[in-house]
Amino acid sequence: MRSAELLAHGYLWAFVTVFAGGFLTSLTPCVYPMISITVSLFGARDEKVTRRRAMALAATYVAGIGVMYTSLGVSFALAGRAFGTFMSSPYVMVPIAVLFFVMAASMFGAFELALPSNLQTRLSGLGGKGFGGSFVMGLVGGIIAAPCTGPVLASVLAYVATTRSVVMGGSLLFTYALGMGVLFFVIAAFAVSLPKSGGWMETVKSFFGVVMIVAALYFLRNVARPLAAYGSPSNGWLIVHAVAIAAGAAIGGFHLSFKYSPRIEKLRKSVGIAAVVVGGFGVVGWMLAPKLSASIDLAWIHGEAAGVKTARATHTAALVDFYADWCLPCKEMEHKVFGDPEVAKVLSQLTLVKVDCTSDEDPAVVDAKKRYGADTLPTVALIAADGRLVQKIDRLVEPAEFLKILHSAL
Repeated sequence: MRSAELLAHGYLWAFVTVFAGGFLTSLTPCVYPMISITVSLFGARDEKVTRRRAMALAATYVAGIGVMYTSLGVSFALAGRAFGTFMSSPYVMVPIAVLFFVMAASMFGAFELALPSNLQTRLSGLGGKGFGGSFVMGLVGGIIAAPCTGPVLASVLAYVATTRSVVMGGSLLFTYALGMGVLFFVIAAFAVSLPKSGGWMETVKSFFGVVMIVAALYFLRNVARPLAAYGSPSNGWLIVHAVAIAAGAAIGGFHLSFKYSPRIEKLRKSVGIAAVVVGGFGVVGWMLAPKLSASIDLAWIHGEAAGVKTARATHTAALVDFYADWCLPCKEMEHKVFGDPEVAKVLSQLTLVKVDCTSDEDPAVVDAKKRYGADTLPTVALIAADGRLVQKIDRLVEPAEFLKILHSAL
């Protein structure tokens, strides 16, 4: 969905996941109408076209896809700056979750999404040949593929809106486009025939259907307390839910189909999907559960004014953490960074202050955000004992880097 979790154990994993998602969605049926067009466009079957030129054309084509999706990522990130404060509102979260459930249903074959054939034909006729034509066709290709890429793309865009990071949004969507582009590089380089539609496509679509449901439940965490409370930091919890995922996959949650199948297979697939969803959401709950060392209990003061007043009275440095319930990077900062034993030891010597930015209705919160320049979340401000702002961190960092910042700033 991230200035945060995503570099190191976060950024890297997010980019890999998004890239893989782009590649897998390029194998879904909606992309197939583009295959014959791109083969002709790259000249893969034209003896006069060298492989080098075909690869260059493919690169231009993928660049077109990248520009289109990157623009979407930047737009949603910018929109997220205004939209983010509503992420704890049921009037926002419930419709998003419903959209994800609907998209999941489409992945499981409840209905088919497709652009009108005449619109596909018109779009595919744009551009012409050459590098300019390849670039334009890349822009158009993303639209034609939208019905199948939509569910995955919607997940990434919804996540980008919560990060409110233009750089993160643009780079994630560009990475997604690169994942989609792998198929076209293969076509340009080898002009091979792709495998025909079959059970393997159902497996890919079912996988993303489960991802959609887990994503819907994740967003509902912000408005449904039982879902928010579903999680534990114990390894036993993780093992149980990992087993549920494996069992659901073995039962048939992915490889079986609801179409033209006996009733018993449909039942097996339903049970399998349920098991994988519970397991997947349980893993999410484990990831987000606090993992503070049992020997260290960090005492947080809620409210910037009260926290700073306490710091001045005790002549101690302060750490002011701006967070929101809907902000995933904030949760990552809380659990992975503040919860690190070495970091927690240093933090226990400071006055720790929490500023809840879930809603901007409180004038005191709005004023604190302006004074500290907390335009994005998470933002952590380090205040010296004399009240000076000595360091501001507006991204998720690894515990080791955070420790260096603490030691150098205080």
